[in-house]
Amino acid sequence: MSKICIVGNSVAAPRTPEESPLAGWGQFLADFLTPYHEVRNYARDAMTLRTYFTDRLATLLNLLAPGDVVLVNLGGVEQRIDNPLRYHGPREFKEFLYLYIEGIRAEGAFPVLVTPAARCAFTAEGDVADTRGVYPDLMREVAAETGTALVDLAAFTQRWLQELGPQRARQFFRWLDAGEHPRHPEGIIDSSHFNEAGGRAVARMVAIALHDSRELPPGLIDVNTLGAAPEYPPVLTEFTVEKPEFALYADVRTGAAPVVERPAAAQLTGAMQKFSGTAEVGTSYVMFFENGAYLGGARVNAEGRWQWRRVLNWQAGDHLVQVVGYNQQGATPLSTVAFTVRDYVEPPVVLGPKEGALSGARPRFSGTAAVGVTKVMVLEGGRLIASAPVAKDGTWKVTHPHDWKPGAYTVEFVSIFSAIHSRPAQLALRVHGVPEGNWIRQSVSAREACSEACDHLPFSGRR
Repeated sequence: MSKICIVGNSVAAPRTPEESPLAGWGQFLADFLTPYHEVRNYARDAMTLRTYFTDRLATLLNLLAPGDVVLVNLGGVEQRIDNPLRYHGPREFKEFLYLYIEGIRAEGAFPVLVTPAARCAFTAEGDVADTRGVYPDLMREVAAETGTALVDLAAFTQRWLQELGPQRARQFFRWLDAGEHPRHPEGIIDSSHFNEAGGRAVARMVAIALHDSRELPPGLIDVNTLGAAPEYPPVLTEFTVEKPEFALYADVRTGAAPVVERPAAAQLTGAMQKFSGTAEVGTSYVMFFENGAYLGGARVNAEGRWQWRRVLNWQAGDHLVQVVGYNQQGATPLSTVAFTVRDYVEPPVVLGPKEGALSGARPRFSGTAAVGVTKVMVLEGGRLIASAPVAKDGTWKVTHPHDWKPGAYTVEFVSIFSAIHSRPAQLALRVHGVPEGNWIRQSVSAREACSEACDHLPFSGRR
């Protein structure tokens, strides 16, 4: 019996019944295989190409036998430039993919690149939003360059969500109103991870792609299990509220107005801002309006908690949203929240060192950033090398902890605001020191270098 192994992150990872309604697509793939194959799901939370390669890939390679298939479903979090442990620049991302393919093929197995699934997010116009950046394209490029099988899950799921539309799509995700599920009494808004129905639907897409692939051996998939595509679920409750304008314009109101805790008044937010707050006990539903138009609503749990996120992204600019509750006696008084959505952020200003200036072996960078920016990320050669928190006055600074070799470098700086980041600001930097190959360095080649600064003689040219 040959193996189909899954290397991935939390979207593919297997889940226990205790984690329901969270589900990974990998746990359903076995339902579509012929009896001669088995699934080994090695996907785990928070895995990236780098962490899996260094921590787990060698173990997996030792388990492979000729004819096995390895699905590599990573690339879902590697675009997180705000997270040094997860971010992979495009070059690094592709280089790791080459290493995976080479290692898997060396064991006689078949690598398959699986692009990351789309998130449940829609633009203000109702189209599926691109939240994966260049990473699906990078996987497509590597698959074409190396003749590797490709399951384009990003494209499949994007078409699927577009067909479902914003009024139905979230029912395949771990996205629940308060009080809707006992494991999430205050609700949960998760546009990345699937529930059981979503996981099974996505596993079916993967199975179809494996069956159709010309790069893989035949007989992996039992075509009789594919059946018909999942039916569309009904339109969500928040879009079936009858005459919602009654709650907005009612003459008689009862109880207390809902309280909006998030976003705070006048807050700068991203386009996918979550709302949360409280309502008077006995309130069953809260509804949201802007400029007289109904936007949607959410259930309130028995303790009066609620949370809501618009499936459509907010347009950039100023917004004033009215919130009204509904109870057995009718509509509550209104509350309002004003906030500003930003879909673009300026790059940081670099004040030090000056453009083209000479720096010591450990460069010290500093500057300013726009209002709302939380940190500035520093990159060199496409690699993330440092993160600088932004102070309340908008300033930032960071000293790189490693010695740099003498020479000329181009350093990039990126502002982070919410889930968006700026284009990079660039700085030409020269590092002062004894050049590589100089006699001062070569003359100490007989001795092992110290790992830290020391008083040993002779001077090696480092620090």
